[in-house]
Amino acid sequence: MKKNTTYAADVLATALAPAIWGSTYFVTTSYLPHGYPLTVAMLRALPAGLLLLAVVRRLPQGIWWFRAFALGALNFSFFWAMLFVSAYRLPGGVAATVGAIQPLIVIVLARLVLGRPIKALAVAAGLVGMAGVGLLVLTPGAALDPIGVLAGLAGAVSMACGTVLTRRWTPPVSSLTFTAWQLAAGGLLLVPMALIAEPALPSPTLENVLGMAWLGLIGAALTYILWFRGLARIEPSAASSLGFLSPVVATLLGWLALGQVLTPAQLCGFAMVLASVWFSQRVPMPARSNARSAVEPAVTPTRPAA
Repeated sequence: MKKNTTYAADVLATALAPAIWGSTYFVTTSYLPHGYPLTVAMLRALPAGLLLLAVVRRLPQGIWWFRAFALGALNFSFFWAMLFVSAYRLPGGVAATVGAIQPLIVIVLARLVLGRPIKALAVAAGLVGMAGVGLLVLTPGAALDPIGVLAGLAGAVSMACGTVLTRRWTPPVSSLTFTAWQLAAGGLLLVPMALIAEPALPSPTLENVLGMAWLGLIGAALTYILWFRGLARIEPSAASSLGFLSPVVATLLGWLALGQVLTPAQLCGFAMVLASVWFSQRVPMPARSNARSAVEPAVTPTRPAA
């Protein structure tokens, strides 16, 4: 009973991350200057990462330098770049539906990288969730742009790889430290991309500052601490399915804050997404011995950096 309660608490804590990510579109369109996706992504990741590094005062050592930058690229730099390309070239509904394939990619990668069996219930939950997201956000006149679709798929693959490798490369440090490494690395990788591809930002307004503070401190630092903590405790496929909560929250914010109307199809999509998330948590976890065999042996913790 205690084990079930602990697992449920881990799932709820992890679910807070994608739920908060659902506010990204509203905050970006309402509080930030338009036309600076890479710069905004960099400002979202790098200051939060440096702030957390100042708190933990611990840097990677040895192989963890490579892993921090690899995961920073997969979970932040490349993923966010592809996400914005997809968002700019596709209607929001199409972009969200393309990205919703991520849990299915995670199921396949978890089999290849972690040796997890492919469960029929997990696949069914992923398909139901993807269909639910489609009903939730797609519009009848949605157009398809090949580059936008490819960017959306690339972003989904990137985040899926980051999700599985985060479980594979369980670090000998806390979730706070691991998040600091990845955010700082991902932000540093975005700096040259933003400088080359985009003009300088205009002078920020108070709304801009508040929006970036929300996206950086809450939408990046806090949420990714919860997310990486969850990836270390629950199955990758179960964690990935929680990402369906992002379009749910985004749609609810549009309804509450922007006065948008919910159609019967969207209400059906809500029900399908919530059912998908619930069923994905019913997939049995592998025995502890099998789970541990996929994770590399612990490494002696590094000393705090001076």
